[in-house]
Amino acid sequence: MEYRIEQLARSAGVAVDTIRFYQGKGLLEAPRREGRVTWYAESHLDRLRRIKELQQQGFTLTVIQRFLSGELEASDEALVAAVTRPAAPQTLTLSELAQRSGVAEPLLMSLQQAGLLVPVEGRDEPLYPADDLDAIAAGMKLIAAGVPLGALLELGKDYASAVDRTARQAVDLFDRHVRERIQSEGGATEAAERRLLETFNDLLEASGTLVRHHFQRTLLRAAREHIENR
Repeated sequence: MEYRIEQLARSAGVAVDTIRFYQGKGLLEAPRREGRVTWYAESHLDRLRRIKELQQQGFTLTVIQRFLSGELEASDEALVAAVTRPAAPQTLTLSELAQRSGVAEPLLMSLQQAGLLVPVEGRDEPLYPADDLDAIAAGMKLIAAGVPLGALLELGKDYASAVDRTARQAVDLFDRHVRERIQSEGGATEAAERRLLETFNDLLEASGTLVRHHFQRTLLRAAREHIENR
């Protein structure tokens, strides 16, 4: 069965302009042409339904395109959802964060520029996890102890840069040595999907523990060496 674009739009429950937009983005293959008339096949309708299904799960068009192109497997859906759509934290506006922390907004903006405060993505206005209050309080303790603000911000920039680089390397290792292995072993899609998500969550928790433990030990070692050298 073939469809004119208006018929396809009605069957898929989307607008004609949406179909043309998807074609322009490469999400939908070009239709068959017969003179000046274009005809769409059942495969186009299936693709539109799949796009709508993925959109309803909250995936962006960039991620959807990777699913459709086969770069991401169906068994990746739960894992991708966990990464791209984590549980929404309790959030505060900048003014609320300033009020509850007792830190002026300009200073909070300086912390954000240093990479120590990161707003939640996908919001019209910057919103910050309420957990940032603990991080701000820790930073204020260092300042109250006599650490200069400028030096603390520089340290924060260096730390944020190093953590970002390490995190990207860790994600690449997970992708190449865990995700690809689980998918190559095959099995039912649901089983692979569940295993991927469980493994990711386990490794996420383990990585946090490892990094925290390693940083504390490294900090103590650096302190001992500093004492011995001085």
